[in-house]
Amino acid sequence: MKILYSLLLSLLVLFAVPAAQAQQQDLELAREYFSQGDYAKAEALYAKLINDQRLFHVVYPDYLKTLLARRDYKEAEKLVRKTMKRYPGNPGYEVDLGLVYQASGDKAAAEKQFDRLLENISPEAVIAVANVFMQHDLFDYAEKTYQRGRQLSNDQAAYTRPLIALYAYRQKTDKLIPEVLNLLQENESELGYVQSRLQNSLQEEKNFDLLENELILRVQQNPDKLAYNEMLIWLYIQRKDFYSALMQARAVDKRTRSGGTRVMDLGAISLKNDDYQGAIEAFQYIVEEYPEGPYYLPARQRLINAREAQVQNTFPVSQAKIQALIADYEALLNEVGRRPETVEVLQHMAGLYAFYLDDKEKAIALLQEAISMPRADPALVADSKLTLGDIYLLKGEPWESTLLYSQVEKSQKETPIGHEAKLRNARLSYYKGDFELAQAHLDILKLATSREIANDAMDLSLLITDNTGLDTSTVAMEEYAAIDLLIFQNKMQEALTALDVMLQKYPGHSLTDEIYFQKASIYERRGEFGKAVENLQQIVGNPQYDILSDDALYRMAYIYEENLKEKEKAQQLYNDLLVKHQGSIYAAEARKRFRKLRGDALN
Repeated sequence: MKILYSLLLSLLVLFAVPAAQAQQQDLELAREYFSQGDYAKAEALYAKLINDQRLFHVVYPDYLKTLLARRDYKEAEKLVRKTMKRYPGNPGYEVDLGLVYQASGDKAAAEKQFDRLLENISPEAVIAVANVFMQHDLFDYAEKTYQRGRQLSNDQAAYTRPLIALYAYRQKTDKLIPEVLNLLQENESELGYVQSRLQNSLQEEKNFDLLENELILRVQQNPDKLAYNEMLIWLYIQRKDFYSALMQARAVDKRTRSGGTRVMDLGAISLKNDDYQGAIEAFQYIVEEYPEGPYYLPARQRLINAREAQVQNTFPVSQAKIQALIADYEALLNEVGRRPETVEVLQHMAGLYAFYLDDKEKAIALLQEAISMPRADPALVADSKLTLGDIYLLKGEPWESTLLYSQVEKSQKETPIGHEAKLRNARLSYYKGDFELAQAHLDILKLATSREIANDAMDLSLLITDNTGLDTSTVAMEEYAAIDLLIFQNKMQEALTALDVMLQKYPGHSLTDEIYFQKASIYERRGEFGKAVENLQQIVGNPQYDILSDDALYRMAYIYEENLKEKEKAQQLYNDLLVKHQGSIYAAEARKRFRKLRGDALN
């Protein structure tokens, strides 16, 4: 008996294996027919395979797609209804029925089916149903599913994260904003998540306005929720409205007495982004509010640094204000003493003496004092050596400059200061007309971790390559590089004369736009703003000069606004830049200035 049983079992296995192989082959063939658009042959195979219980879940979705592709809606409905009876309680099949109605063009029946599903949905099925809707790009119904889930759970904070993901994906910023802020209201530790979710949604100005208005309202309604204030600070930074960010940071600090850390950070951000007044107010706040705090000394120093940057970028530069800055630095040294922490002060004073008061020997003495300061930060000592190298270049002693640059490059390998030293050596090679050596340095620096250094290297590299092509003589580029050195050495009249000679000597040369831009920069520094605008107009008005056109347009607008006080003209030019150069690096600042001139409320 046992032998007979074993024999029968062996025969069953023997026949089952070829049958399973045949079914698998039919399944692959059906899929091949479907991919080729031969739906009739695919349907015939799927109709046979669907009856096998083991293959049902594999065959069903492809069979339904095939029926819909053949527009056999009656058979498709029959398949889905039969499947719903076979597997009751599976909401995915109920969605499929609506999809069949939708495919047949019966939109009303489809909506009725979906609405019926949502009406009868259980709380446990909410996520599954929403996922099915999203798989079929029925995002409105996915949203309705989550909202229905909130009704069923009587919890308006339920399903917040999936709704946030849905709104972010669909770029429905008007719905995303209140949803993420509701999450923040429930849990202030979600601040980082909320910011990351909003990051990609704040590409349009109207979205900034939506978020700002909503945040201001919530700050007023929930004064104890500091996360909303932090969000406002973050928003203003994204918008590059550093002054408004500072106002918020100061308000929060006064309430929390947190030592001024946030204000100190914003002062540094403002200074880095050339918002000198904002930086000045930030550091002044620290000095006044926390005279015994750990940030007092760095804030005192940064306050003078910010004033220095403001003076240096207000043309023409006032000699009296330079003297006043030196006096401020001297007062700081008298207050805290000449010690390792004040090396940077000595370095700044040296720069002012050398580049603005033409007292190079005093500058060299200050830098040598900084370099020899015991226990000084090696990075500050290296930076002082770079400044000393600049001053020797100012004196016309480039061999001393390259010696100092190379020392720093060697001692500070693979650091931002080491990269800066290499960049200065590259620029020195460029000044001397040794473009091949300059490019060798620049090719390495393009990969620098510091974005600023990498960008500067790229800019100088492009200037050289664009104007020293294979079929182009390097003579004009050598002359232009020599003029760049004159400008570095503050020999402005010599540089202007040489630039005019180049315009006459090389008419239509690829350097022409660079020459006009250099002339405009020199006239701006000298306070001759009308002449600066005339030269910038040469670039803006010529479509050949596309590379520098947004730079020139922004500079013109800035001069009209800040120096010539022609607000309407400035507003027009900022608008021109936003229209013609939407991807410009100046777009954010131009938009802020345009809105201010237009009279928009920025706070």
